[in-house]
Amino acid sequence: MNSSDRPGEPSFIQEGAARFHVGNAFFRPQTRVVRDLGVLMAALHRQQTGRLRVLDAMAGCGVRSLRYWQESGADWLWVNDGNPDIHPTLNANLRSMLQAGRGQVTQEEANRVFFTCHLKKDYYDLVDVDGFGAATPHLSTCLWATAIGGLIYLTSTDGRTATGHLPTQSLRSYAAYARSHPAAHEQGLRLLLGSLQQQAAARNLGIRPLFSLFTGETYRVMVRLLPKPMLTDQTYGFLGYCHGCGEYQTLSWRRLGRVSCPACDRPPTLTGPLWLGSLHDPATLTTLIDLADQWQWSDRAHLLRLMAAEATMPPYFYLLGDIGKQGQMDIPKRSHLIQALQTQGYRATPTHIHAEAIKTDASLAICVAIARSITRPLPSSD
Repeated sequence: MNSSDRPGEPSFIQEGAARFHVGNAFFRPQTRVVRDLGVLMAALHRQQTGRLRVLDAMAGCGVRSLRYWQESGADWLWVNDGNPDIHPTLNANLRSMLQAGRGQVTQEEANRVFFTCHLKKDYYDLVDVDGFGAATPHLSTCLWATAIGGLIYLTSTDGRTATGHLPTQSLRSYAAYARSHPAAHEQGLRLLLGSLQQQAAARNLGIRPLFSLFTGETYRVMVRLLPKPMLTDQTYGFLGYCHGCGEYQTLSWRRLGRVSCPACDRPPTLTGPLWLGSLHDPATLTTLIDLADQWQWSDRAHLLRLMAAEATMPPYFYLLGDIGKQGQMDIPKRSHLIQALQTQGYRATPTHIHAEAIKTDASLAICVAIARSITRPLPSSD
């Protein structure tokens, strides 16, 4: 909601408890859901640990910092943005925080800030890295500023690389070869997590994904930094997709020399290495749902419940359109297909990543067979 105190003055925007000017900073109202989930997670960390020190490395107009202070109860904020043109707006928006002695505003390149934190052993409970494009320049350096047990909230908007349209670029960005397939947006989250996990392991550390969100063109992952590596054959490997029959499979490094589609024996296209473990931590989501309900954020609680349902599902999904195409039939209603799969003993759920897809431990062929039993075939073209 926009408002203005007096005619001729720049209008304010209200988001949550924050009231701010955008000025000439970049701001997308459509990504409020990303900021809402960050505020919830920060508030939960504050409740669980009794402290919350936030580093907002690319603050823009400062709306996230304002909300971490006003809604999450941050004790201290280091608010930084490297663009000198937006600093008058940033300082104006954060005036009350600065006057209260609750933070500082700087104008530095983000990696310089991370290095300063490491050099001074000034580690933060939440490091928010909301960059534009690939997250590559900050994948390793954001670890320098994060306390063990602290949170990293990382962004990528480089969808073409993550979804397999630029596989050579994906090698440079993620040290992984990305291929295109129907579940490629989930792949974008998993490439980001896998690369961050590998960078942590190189320092003998690990990360646990708490939640992973794809919305519009934005990939956002919230992870906790752990004192030991988390890479295993089960959590870090390759995703295979068969363009012949549409089936997926996961593969460890040891199986790369003998790969074929289990359904049709064709060679699949492989993406990887990437994170194959859970996108979300169910226990964390349960507590976030409780907090969202307390705050009467019903839309966010609904999203979190959807994410909780998909947390333990395989690392891919099936599009309803592909199920209909494979079976040469009308596309079934998603809820009907999910119920039918569950009745047959399979796990199945919607996914927040795509409104016309399901996640399930059934194969595509089984999905087609069950869908055919609850819908009608397409009329013949003869």
